[in-house]
Amino acid sequence: MTRDVKLNELTELLESATYPLSVDAARQEFDDVELVYADGSEPLDEVLGRLEDDQFDSAEEAQSSIFNTVPVEGVGEPGQSEGEG
Repeated sequence: MTRDVKLNELTELLESATYPLSVDAARQEFDDVELVYADGSEPLDEVLGRLEDDQFDSAEEAQSSIFNTVPVEGVGEPGQSEGEG
């Protein structure tokens, strides 16, 4: 069964793991997680597969790496604008 996890819930999920955590171990541990974006979803396993990291030393490090890999379109509400500046 797939666990749907919104990006704002990712911290809680990652804090459930034991660190240091290799990316390969993270892919196995979270292979049932579907990241839910503002405009769709993607398996967390696929996101982790695009990372250049080999290991995470903390949940914060894992989250930062994942957020840097998530498509820009996936963050925020659909149709949300940053506004004119």
